[in-house]
Amino acid sequence: EFMLVLTDIANPQQVAKVAQRLRELLQPPFHIAGHELFVSASIGASIYPTDGDDADSLQRRADAAMYRAKHTLSNSFQFFDPAINQTALERLRLETYLRRALERNELDLYYQPKVNLAGQIVAVEALLRWKHPDLGMIPPARFVPMAEELGLIIPIGAWCMHRAFRQVRRWQRPGRPIAVALNVSIIQFSQPGFIESLRNTLEESDLDPSLCILELTESMLIGDQASVTQRLNDMRALGLSLAIDDFGTGYSSLGYLRRLPISILKIDRTFVSDIGTAHDDSGRAIINSIINLAHHLGMHVVAEGVETLPQRDFLQSVGCDMIQGYFYSEPLPPPLFEHLLRDERLPGPSWKEV
Repeated sequence: EFMLVLTDIANPQQVAKVAQRLRELLQPPFHIAGHELFVSASIGASIYPTDGDDADSLQRRADAAMYRAKHTLSNSFQFFDPAINQTALERLRLETYLRRALERNELDLYYQPKVNLAGQIVAVEALLRWKHPDLGMIPPARFVPMAEELGLIIPIGAWCMHRAFRQVRRWQRPGRPIAVALNVSIIQFSQPGFIESLRNTLEESDLDPSLCILELTESMLIGDQASVTQRLNDMRALGLSLAIDDFGTGYSSLGYLRRLPISILKIDRTFVSDIGTAHDDSGRAIINSIINLAHHLGMHVVAEGVETLPQRDFLQSVGCDMIQGYFYSEPLPPPLFEHLLRDERLPGPSWKEV
């Protein structure tokens, strides 16, 4: 970031012209070490004395306008608006809290079971949660994108893997192995040291790699196919399983299913939620097609977001390998999940029937 101080400005239009000129200067590509790079700029401006009568206030409000520009459009420009000031300040405050959340032990993992056709818990998904001492539980949809934007997803993701692998290692019982699934951010996936970090975490946890599942989104498979394939093969070489999360909502080409070492498809909850609605027929047809496709390719299928008895019954009838959702259990903190494992009792067919 950098700041410009403009003097002798007669009106806001002059500021806007300077911002436009800056954007134009940044449009041509930069050539660095043989690579052609394109950059964009998000610009915010505050005006003296309307937006403040001291340097600190003017800088804070220009910063707030810049954040507004950043989340409006790429390469955007915004003047400070008092109406957005509170939102920007709340975001800055949340960013500050998030930077400290890991060291203050405010993050935790909750576990949601994946149940097979026989009604047994065969896997869990580890889901990140943040409980702030003052703000309470903060939804992942609110802080995970922020962690990715700030680069905090790298240490947070490493912590999640270390915590989940060690926890699930303690839950193993003779003859009843339980696998653990974790979501991987595209930021983690693209990190140069990701594979080595993954290898070290597996060794430290002493968890059988075959019980580890990393869930990727379809959008992560777009790009340099040679590079993506190599990275996935390196991950599989560690003994891990790879799953495609939210299958059917992203990358439209199915060719990658034959080329890439994917072993699990997760049916997106939007298709599951169609069952029992006006879109019932299309939802069932899509799910049936995904399951047939996966099984013909030697893959397993997980359906997520299962909440009702008709949904569960249909998925069982078409041979869905694992079912995940509130029909069986919400995500639970470790002590409560241990009770679920120990009791070996899942809710019966009438539970949560809608």
